[in-house]
Amino acid sequence: MAKIYYEKDADLKNFKKKTIAIVGYGIQGRGQALNLRESGCNVIIAQRKGGPNYDQAKKDGFEPIEAKEAAQKADVIMVLTQDHVQGDLYNNDIAPAMKEGKSLAFSHGFNIHFKQINPPSSIDVWMIAPKGPGSLVRRQYEEGKGVPCLVAIHQDASGKALKDALGYAAAIGGTRAGVIQTTFKEECETDLFGEQSVLCGGASELVKAGFETLVAAGYQPEIAYFECLHELKLIVDLFFEGGIVGMRKKVSDTAEYGDYTRGPRIINAQTREEMKKILAEIQSGKFAQEWMEENKKGRPNFNKFREESEKHSIEKVGKELRKMMSWMK
Repeated sequence: MAKIYYEKDADLKNFKKKTIAIVGYGIQGRGQALNLRESGCNVIIAQRKGGPNYDQAKKDGFEPIEAKEAAQKADVIMVLTQDHVQGDLYNNDIAPAMKEGKSLAFSHGFNIHFKQINPPSSIDVWMIAPKGPGSLVRRQYEEGKGVPCLVAIHQDASGKALKDALGYAAAIGGTRAGVIQTTFKEECETDLFGEQSVLCGGASELVKAGFETLVAAGYQPEIAYFECLHELKLIVDLFFEGGIVGMRKKVSDTAEYGDYTRGPRIINAQTREEMKKILAEIQSGKFAQEWMEENKKGRPNFNKFREESEKHSIEKVGKELRKMMSWMK
């Protein structure tokens, strides 16, 4: 069983004595920073001028500075920029300040696990990864609750890395819900696999395939959209609330029987073999290398994929149908 930490395991009182730099004021950075500040921590924001994130930080009462200055001033440097820019950001702006006694922290293990960032052995390196977007991290904190987090220790130079990581988790509200111990390797590889095979890649391709199948058979695109995309949220909410069994208890018996008998024909042996290949590509570092190369080349494939996906008929139909849904406005 996984080790889980709660508020009784965290020392927030002593963690408040540290200065924390949040590098990147996106959705996750904003949520964590506001929670840290309201927990009594000294928070500084590293965010470049010119852009909505900088303006938002100013609006929230922070005085954003450059990452180089923030890294020099802080005891804990939490890096929350996008994966593909973290390596250069660290080497150019953060690394010179990484001296004994400092902590380098992350909410995703990509750059440490795949060695895009190689910190000195004299510092602590740890991860607190909330299992939800920054907006949810913020909202739950404001309600006196918290989002479950993962904690991982990559380097424990001080002997206090776990203590500091749990202090950070407490300050953003994570220990209210529970903090599960993991490793950078496990968090990173499972996160990428989930995104590619199920949550993003798997789900989006399944939705499009269902939509295309119905339209090709002569059904109206609007009906196909409702049945294959729109109603997916209803099912996902049931998953979220009660797991797979909980979902099955709340749909019709007809739907439940179709689940048992037809689901394995869609996710079949061939699909499972392909999942194993995708996982192997993640574990070997092949995907990470491919993604970093894609960014170095200016994202030619990424941009092409994005442009093509925006032209798909399911997007055109959906754009019109969503105008009917007043609750989204």
